Amino acid sequence: MIGGLGTRIGAVLSDVSSTEGRLAATAAIALATLGVGWLLLPRAVRAGEQTVTDWVGRLLDERLSESTEGAVETLREGIPASFLLRLAVGLLQLALFALAGVAVLTLWGRFALVVAVLPLVENAARVGGQVIASALLLGGAYVVSDVVETYVGELSADSDRITAHQEQLLTRLAQVGLLVLALITVLGIWGVNLGGLLVGAGFLGIVLGMAARQTLGSLIAGFVLMFARPFEIGDWVAIGDEEGFVTDITIMNTHMRNFDGEYVVVPNDLVANQAITNRSREGRLRIHMEVGIGYDDDPDEASEIAEDVLENIGVIANNPQPYAIPSGFGDSAILLDLRFWIDPPTPQARWRSKALAVERIQERFADAGISIPYPQRTVSYPPEKAAADDTVERVEQTDENGDGRSRDRPA
Repeated sequence: MIGGLGTRIGAVLSDVSSTEGRLAATAAIALATLGVGWLLLPRAVRAGEQTVTDWVGRLLDERLSESTEGAVETLREGIPASFLLRLAVGLLQLALFALAGVAVLTLWGRFALVVAVLPLVENAARVGGQVIASALLLGGAYVVSDVVETYVGELSADSDRITAHQEQLLTRLAQVGLLVLALITVLGIWGVNLGGLLVGAGFLGIVLGMAARQTLGSLIAGFVLMFARPFEIGDWVAIGDEEGFVTDITIMNTHMRNFDGEYVVVPNDLVANQAITNRSREGRLRIHMEVGIGYDDDPDEASEIAEDVLENIGVIANNPQPYAIPSGFGDSAILLDLRFWIDPPTPQARWRSKALAVERIQERFADAGISIPYPQRTVSYPPEKAAADDTVERVEQTDENGDGRSRDRPA
């Protein structure tokens, strides 16, 4: 292509034979190149910039729905218009100066130098094209990642089923996927053998997977927890032996604050392999208590008193109403099962409701003459064994006295 262009330029300038004429033509080419490249070209590009921007904006507004208006604004803000303008002007100026250089060399009969440099120019053009394509791909991936983040944020705001953690997770997965796709495409542009690279990455993944089984287990469990949502930030949960409030959920760990003010970090693989009790999920919590009354007391009367006490405690919910029922026979008492609800469920409400229930039920039972017996144990013997033991005691006493008279000795 450059050879044919040089031939045409040589034919046009073939009548310029004198040195003065060549100098004049060289000066004219230089001035024309500078005038067009430094004065006219930037102004022309700037003049067309606003027209192209408005046209693209109208096209996006017509093609995209109203739900993606935020994504369109992010796309407009993310595109570096000034950088693209300078890049376009620079490329056009470079092409103009290259053409002027070929014209000058042809004018002075040095077109063979152009032919000699042609392979280097072709290599430089190919490398430059690869660089530009790579930059455009990576820049496009960056801009699209911002658009995806905005779109996922709007989708999360319109839906109650997507939490903040799931929104962050979806955004990061989409951004990582776009970046990986862009990198693979860039490697293909530069002629990298993707097959060998993927085989090597596969072996490396196997080695890393064997060396970091627990870490990968926590990572996978973190994704499962974020999508399954057994608990959220702020929930009152019990995970194994740990109980407290969830303060943060990351890919690797679950962070909690227990009731002693301690900061607890539980790996997600342990969380996924243990029973999880979420006391905040249903919005209310039922509390069980037991109280014993004497066997001589009336269970129905005691149940009515206990229910009346529970209904008048402010931290206990009245819907459903609390109730007390006889639940069994204890060693020293008839057991009453007290059941009531707290709404909303908090550790403070649980502790306070129990404390007030114990205090007031004890007072009302005492006023009503209902006893709350403590554990008692009575030791007795069968009549035959008691008589035999008494005979042994009398014989032992006779032997001790030595006079043949028996004397009773208290056992």
